[in-house]
Amino acid sequence: MRNSPCVDKFRRFVVTRMLVLLLSLMATGSVAEAPGFPLVVPDYKLTFPHDYGAHPGFRIEWWYVTGWLETADKKPLGFQVTFFRSATGHNPDNSSQFAPKQLIIAHVALSDPAVGKLMQEEKTARAGFDLVYAKEGNTDVKLDNWRFVREADGHYRVDMQARDFGLQLALTPTQMMLLQGDQGFSRKGPKPEQASYYYSEPHLSVSGAVFHQGKPVTVNGRAWLDHEWSSEILDPEAVGWDWVGASLDDGSALTAFQIRRKDGSRLWAYAALRDASGHVTLFKPEQVEFTPVRTWRSPHTDAVYPVAMRIRTDSTEWLLTPLLDDQELDSRRSTGAVYWEGAVTLTRDGESAGQGYLELTGYVAPLDL
Repeated sequence: MRNSPCVDKFRRFVVTRMLVLLLSLMATGSVAEAPGFPLVVPDYKLTFPHDYGAHPGFRIEWWYVTGWLETADKKPLGFQVTFFRSATGHNPDNSSQFAPKQLIIAHVALSDPAVGKLMQEEKTARAGFDLVYAKEGNTDVKLDNWRFVREADGHYRVDMQARDFGLQLALTPTQMMLLQGDQGFSRKGPKPEQASYYYSEPHLSVSGAVFHQGKPVTVNGRAWLDHEWSSEILDPEAVGWDWVGASLDDGSALTAFQIRRKDGSRLWAYAALRDASGHVTLFKPEQVEFTPVRTWRSPHTDAVYPVAMRIRTDSTEWLLTPLLDDQELDSRRSTGAVYWEGAVTLTRDGESAGQGYLELTGYVAPLDL
């Protein structure tokens, strides 16, 4: 049952007041000093299923799913699901269920060319009372009636109903996971400590339904899952990043990102290409280059995004073209960020190569992370 507008307004008010109260307590010292968060170190060996789950000791963590869907009449859609877990630094010894030790934030978005712009919704709440959580030991994240869970057989289930649209999807792995960077140790800057633990599951087979105004539409497609956790912050020179994850038609998978300085130049870059046989090629930062091809000015924020992008990985050139231009996601009521998050097609050296998602952050304001 959909909440009434009054209930939704009250819920937003409560969440906002809770966040304001937490920040006020932290500012006045009423919240205990933040404990030292664990470091991300290069010799850590990721183990599963444990590392599918939450790592509450680390400062920040996210599970991030993007993909392309197709309806029975071949209509293309893009979707994005993200669950964030953030440790607040509140005294971990406080056993009260009301203690705001962990915040859970969730975003869901649908890109539909027939609508002409991104449909999106966001939620924020503190973890507690088995209503909001990110569980350890396996992927199981919940925020009220929104849930992302990994089942015993390894497939994932997404169930998220927003006001005007919804997703009920099953995601089934078809390939082994991809440990990013050095066996899951992923550098995010020139300093070794600027890093995260990071793995991906490309080429997830997707089936299920997309809901428009409560009516289900059967879909299938493929998706990409990222799971990252860290205690580090971006380099002081960094303003944001450009990132792409793509499941390619030949069975290979491409990951590429750059961390940008405030003047727009590259601070750090990374790319990995795994072919269908499982062989991974890692590219050095100087071998990765992002070049805008076409920009789009948002009518919502006036930000200018390079929505069509050319990416070079060594001698290979990739051209990214958006499914539609207006795929800007405004999450100022949750994470505080506005970013472009869009379904894109890829060509490789002029030939059709596959589909993926492009993320562009720091174009409205420097990313605070």
